[in-house]
Amino acid sequence: MSASKCDVVVIGAGPYGLATGAALLDAGVFARIFGAPMSFWQEHMPRGMFLRSPWAASHIGHPRSRFSLDEFERLQPSRLRRPVPLADFVAYGHWFRERAVPEIDERQVVRVDPIDAGFRVHLQDGETIQADRVIVAAGISAFASRPAEFDGLPAELASHSSDHADLGRFRGRRVAVIGGGQSAIESAALLHENGAEVELIMRTPELHWVGRAPRRGIVGRLLFDRTDVGPALVSHIVARPMLVRRLPVRSQRYMTRRALVAGGALWLRPRMAGMTVTTGRRVVAATRSNGHLHLALDDGAAREIDHALLATGYQVDVRRYEFLGDELVRRLATVDGQPALRTGLESSIPGLHFAGAPAVWSFGPLLRFVAGTAFAAGALVRSITGRATAPHRSSNRVRELLSDRRTL
Repeated sequence: MSASKCDVVVIGAGPYGLATGAALLDAGVFARIFGAPMSFWQEHMPRGMFLRSPWAASHIGHPRSRFSLDEFERLQPSRLRRPVPLADFVAYGHWFRERAVPEIDERQVVRVDPIDAGFRVHLQDGETIQADRVIVAAGISAFASRPAEFDGLPAELASHSSDHADLGRFRGRRVAVIGGGQSAIESAALLHENGAEVELIMRTPELHWVGRAPRRGIVGRLLFDRTDVGPALVSHIVARPMLVRRLPVRSQRYMTRRALVAGGALWLRPRMAGMTVTTGRRVVAATRSNGHLHLALDDGAAREIDHALLATGYQVDVRRYEFLGDELVRRLATVDGQPALRTGLESSIPGLHFAGAPAVWSFGPLLRFVAGTAFAAGALVRSITGRATAPHRSSNRVRELLSDRRTL
């Protein structure tokens, strides 16, 4: 194939893009991967954060591959911390990239259009590439959810949690964190530790803590799959996306709700000491007030603060991916913005696949977490090549394939 043609274009170089790209290259597929590696994790998550997922659920791709988190740790001068610090996970992602997918193209894809023989992919510098298939692994940054009450407010008064990689900028300021999930609780803890005056405001009547049931030993293995997505027993079903897919729709939605319920890891609990937490309350209005922000709560109470940090999660709607051309969006079958996917994570448009959070509606909540990268990569390779993935390929094999393609 020429440089302007390839079998597959992968859009995105986070955990899903990396795992998928590595698996495709190992399978001998001429795949090109575009995007800045681990950019969301570096630029949109706060320094000092830890992964909520346990070690066994934090591998990129197959946990028994040569590019596992275990192998990365083995090469470090000392044992990595548990839970996994954000900085260590980002370093692991770059280590994975250097060995498994060394020739990622960091240019951005600006538009994808359908053509008779596949897709035409437009890059930021004007180059176009023709591909038989396109895999969208572009992450969740486009889906940040912002409550309507904060519409029209400038960024200095209200921002989404994904807008910040350093919460130290709020030192000495009054900050209300809105939300009750892991991001909200951990952001509040980090703000408090960075010298901000913090109040956590959530709609639920109490904080929900994740991790109270045992994960180790025989009992732990009986209750939870190693992916650890979802509550006890439900975890084993969620870990098998093809099983989830075969369940009645009502059961699928139940599994997803249970697995994605807002809550924080139990190890965060001690860090909440001395922090103001308001439960069972909702912000009904947010307005400017003498250079500050006035919040009105649904019980009639009010708050005068310097900033509202909206740790209000993400709402998947693939129409918000700006690189999807109008024709693709019109032809794409979706449910509330989420693509309806077939086996192989393939959408209603032949050859267009989605990995990661956009696949949750079709394959369950595992695809919302790093632990889902192994399933996604395997499903995509089987769909494209008709063969299963082999988790023990060596990095030398990947480099040989890439070297061969440079001569084309």
